[in-house]
Amino acid sequence: MVRFTPDFLDELKARLRPSDVIGRYVKLKKQGNEWAGLSPFSQEKSPSFFVNDQKGFYHCFSSGKHGDVISFLQETQRLSFYEAVEQLAEEAGLPLPVETPVEAARAEKAKGLAEACGAAAKFYASMLHRSDGRGAMEYLRGRGVTDEQINQFQIGYGPSGRNAVKDYLINQGFTDEILIEAGLVIKPDDGSASFDRFRNRIMFPIFGARDRVIAFGGRALDPNARAKYLNSPETPLFHKGSVLYNFTSARMAAAEDKAPLMVCEGYMDVIALWGAGIKRAVAPLGTALTEDQLALLWRASDEPVLCFDGDKAGIGAAYRSVDRAMPLLKPGKSLSFAFLPHGQDPDDLLRSEGVSAMNDVLETSRPLVDVLWEREITTRSLETPERRAALRSHLRDLVKAITDKDVRNAYGEELSQRLSAQFKPPPRERYDHGERKQWKPNPQAKRGGKPGQGFRFAAEPRPTPGLKGPSQWVREATLLLAAINHPAIVERHENAFFGLDLVDSDLKLLLAEVLTAISIDPALDSGGLKSHLSQTGAARSLERILNDSQLSKHKFLRPDTEIDEVEQGFMNALAHHLFESTHKQEVARSASQIFTDGDDAWKAATAAREELINSSKGAGDDSTDGGSSGGLVDALERMKQTVEKKFGR
Repeated sequence: MVRFTPDFLDELKARLRPSDVIGRYVKLKKQGNEWAGLSPFSQEKSPSFFVNDQKGFYHCFSSGKHGDVISFLQETQRLSFYEAVEQLAEEAGLPLPVETPVEAARAEKAKGLAEACGAAAKFYASMLHRSDGRGAMEYLRGRGVTDEQINQFQIGYGPSGRNAVKDYLINQGFTDEILIEAGLVIKPDDGSASFDRFRNRIMFPIFGARDRVIAFGGRALDPNARAKYLNSPETPLFHKGSVLYNFTSARMAAAEDKAPLMVCEGYMDVIALWGAGIKRAVAPLGTALTEDQLALLWRASDEPVLCFDGDKAGIGAAYRSVDRAMPLLKPGKSLSFAFLPHGQDPDDLLRSEGVSAMNDVLETSRPLVDVLWEREITTRSLETPERRAALRSHLRDLVKAITDKDVRNAYGEELSQRLSAQFKPPPRERYDHGERKQWKPNPQAKRGGKPGQGFRFAAEPRPTPGLKGPSQWVREATLLLAAINHPAIVERHENAFFGLDLVDSDLKLLLAEVLTAISIDPALDSGGLKSHLSQTGAARSLERILNDSQLSKHKFLRPDTEIDEVEQGFMNALAHHLFESTHKQEVARSASQIFTDGDDAWKAATAAREELINSSKGAGDDSTDGGSSGGLVDALERMKQTVEKKFGR
């Protein structure tokens, strides 16, 4: 691409008055040495937008935007820098610079190809209104296409004759070689004479920069044609994956309406929407959206709306668009998705229910993250822990593919929260006749009563007396500090960390931040993790954990401890935590249920309780520092066997 030198740009801006260029888009009124108008960047009632011809710039006080005529076109018309310069140079009568003979030859060839395509478009347009084009016109009328739409999109007809456009263009002075390279005629490999590519087709010109025709799409009228739609081949002018049908016109309409671009499937959808007053629609040329096309869309709209049929094929196309877009997301740049009624495209919906129905569809468009989430939880079975772990792993891979760090962090946090909400474990409660119940002994009741007498319902079981050990906060903080000082432990025991059900709300928040950060950047070291956590809502919990004197006693929690020793300590701490927080409650609930079976059951429950107390002695604070947890686990198993043996449970 040609490089514009500072001298060329200065000459370009010297030839144009900013008020003339900007005045075509903003109504300006002279105020002293400046021109004033309403801001094109924000809604306002009093002018805060000023243009100074002497200094060659504009300034908008409401939005803070400032620049020259080039940046103005980039901002308001969504042009690239090259496109803005090209448009202004043509207006100023200033030839674009050509750096090398090769560039000059390429520019001259492109000019010749564009001229050939433009001449062909005029030929096709004229043929639509002749007797040869009667069938094409009848088809268009049957689809509700008006003369206004035909003229706006320069719709034409390619005659069925083998050499109709070729003979016309040759007579206009174009060579066979130019017509072949422009994709208008086909040269057979066997060396025989070339012939028209588009025959007996409704012709849709495809426009590039400066409204030049660069290619065509042709819709077959013969129902037995091999291809219903046929596009021009790749040429020096036309690269299918880099072009959107109606883009130049649509981006101007979007800028004027201050509304996002719409993306639909085909030419007829764009034309039908334009006829209904929705003039900001574009279409890819028969393929899924490419990276270049997404870049085009984001140049014109921060969040373009992709319209899809609500059937299986349409939803599949939407999912493919999600995968294509995710790695390319930038702050403020995303996609929305609008799903039409099953089996209908925009053209169908407009003809059957009118523009209000189409507007309703657009108003219910959904952000990309919602479509991604729905796909992941509805297209797979999630009944088992292994399948849920696979979902988590897959989502993490998708998030890692996002190039922009800020967007990657935001998606990691969002999906982590959705996973937590989706698979939050239910309360551990006993169900009896459809009611949630937990039994708790009434200390005022007398022993020897009838089965069930002397007990009341309670929200939580009473703590078992006689058990000594670290507090709940210390147990939970121990596991978290292991991860904070040694993030590698999370990868080694991923399921354990993601399955932790912490009671302390502050520690629960800290755990979520730790797992989100490590999921987004698995290579994160302890220093980087602490730095990140200090900027989150869990910063106070982090500071408390790092400065807790009881936690600092344990060697495996120190930052300089080898990872294998950390892992051993972590596993012992996890076993003790699970026993204290989960297994003990399960034993208590089992004992409570036994109580309802009568006086004999009371004795068994008492024995089980004594077994638990005796087996847990010595499980104090030091148990988290590499001590064995086998005694606790063995005690639990023995209790389970005792209950099963006596009561067949």
